[in-house]
Amino acid sequence: MSGRTWNAELYDTRHSFVAAYGGDLLELLAARPGERVLDAGCGTGEHAARLREAGAEVVGVDASPEMIDRARDRFPGLDLRVADLRSLGSDGSGGLGGFDAVLSNAVLHWIPEADRAAASLAAVLRPGGRLVAEFGGAGNIATIDAGARAVRAEQGLPDVPSPWYYPDPQEYTEVLERAGFEVAEARLFDRPTRLEGEDGLAQWLRMFAAHLSGGAGDEEAFRAAVADRVRADLYRDGAWWADYRRLRVTAVRR
Repeated sequence: MSGRTWNAELYDTRHSFVAAYGGDLLELLAARPGERVLDAGCGTGEHAARLREAGAEVVGVDASPEMIDRARDRFPGLDLRVADLRSLGSDGSGGLGGFDAVLSNAVLHWIPEADRAAASLAAVLRPGGRLVAEFGGAGNIATIDAGARAVRAEQGLPDVPSPWYYPDPQEYTEVLERAGFEVAEARLFDRPTRLEGEDGLAQWLRMFAAHLSGGAGDEEAFRAAVADRVRADLYRDGAWWADYRRLRVTAVRR
């Protein structure tokens, strides 16, 4: 995750649904004034800013310098840091620790080293501190991924490894328990997500799945070929819909 370069402007202008859907997590977290809250994978700062408005003492961290720079521009005065969620407090991020709560939205599926990430999040929480997270779960974007890989095969391109980690509830419950959490909920659900514009799928591929077009001589033509292949499944009512499946977890550090 930390080695990826993100287009923070494209993220904000064409993929604002990521932060919008995470609004439910803020209600679930129910941060109280004066609580110390870590926004783990804060992106361009939307949720960290809302937590500050609620009176929480917030730190936002993200592995992407581009995301942090844009968040600082959008929300001056927020405590925002570049940090790797696999090693919080030990990677120059300022010795993070003692948080009452951790919020994480649409981030943990980018970290295949799930045990390291969970242990790192547990380490910065005080005993009794709570974790509220949501990310891609088993079966997430299966149609998009299969369609892109089929186009790669047709074009004679080699297969590429996936950067994503999409666990089922039982698997991730075990990850959290190994890290010292008691899991209250781990729920997998479908969330078909509308993509903006006639080129919505192509822009999604550009933003989140650059690996799938890697090696294609004309990446724009490749993305168009993927759209043609999955149109019957993912284009309806005049819009593209990503076949998202999300895993929502709430847990407490023992």
